[in-house]
Amino acid sequence: MSRLIPAAERLTRARAFIQQARDLPIPEDGGKYNFSYVAQVKDLMQKARDMVKFISYTPSATPEMKTEVQRINQETIDAEREILH
Repeated sequence: MSRLIPAAERLTRARAFIQQARDLPIPEDGGKYNFSYVAQVKDLMQKARDMVKFISYTPSATPEMKTEVQRINQETIDAEREILH
């Protein structure tokens, strides 16, 4: 059985996934339009969204945590747009 990850840890991991996507080197062949590069960025952004997906629905989630989840979701959208466009 997998262990439960606390909400604060999930928020930290989600931000780490977003930073990993930003730190990916742009490939020489194809640049930002390289299929593998685009797939890696989208995968990391999906992992970040999945990390925080259910925090808002937990009874122990504070309003601050819910606000932070919204920020992370918006940050994934902005970062993906920034990186790929």
